[in-house]
Amino acid sequence: MTETRPPCPPFTAETAAQKVRAAEDGWNSRDPARVALAYTPDSVWRNRSEFLTGRADIESFLKQKWQRELDYRLIKELWAHDGNRIAVRFAYEWHDRSGQWYRSYGNENWEFEGNGLMRRRIASINDLPIREEDRKFHWSLGRRPDDHPGLSDLGL
Repeated sequence: MTETRPPCPPFTAETAAQKVRAAEDGWNSRDPARVALAYTPDSVWRNRSEFLTGRADIESFLKQKWQRELDYRLIKELWAHDGNRIAVRFAYEWHDRSGQWYRSYGNENWEFEGNGLMRRRIASINDLPIREEDRKFHWSLGRRPDDHPGLSDLGL
């Protein structure tokens, strides 16, 4: 049986937005094994200056990420789509072990197989130190509530 991860390309504005929200929900689970299953077994990533290939690398990378980036909360927003590609902008908030908070901003380019699994992810990310009182993402850990503002609503 072939793995599938709907919605599948070619994407419409509606299905691309659904794909973006599904990815956001997965990453907000902070479950590396769950997240890795959204990618092809041989998926290729560039994340900042790191290059990864395959689910095992992705899972290992995410385990380390979420050990460093504590209380991680992410919002993704669809930027553009065409065929089997989606462009996303995102921001996430987290703190390090010393208690310093950050808001990380970035853009991702995604390319999908016909079965809806992502085969390529290219991410550019910048980190901005923020004061705890300047945080904007205030939901309990896990999925962002449907009524929580998105990036554009927050002026990000």
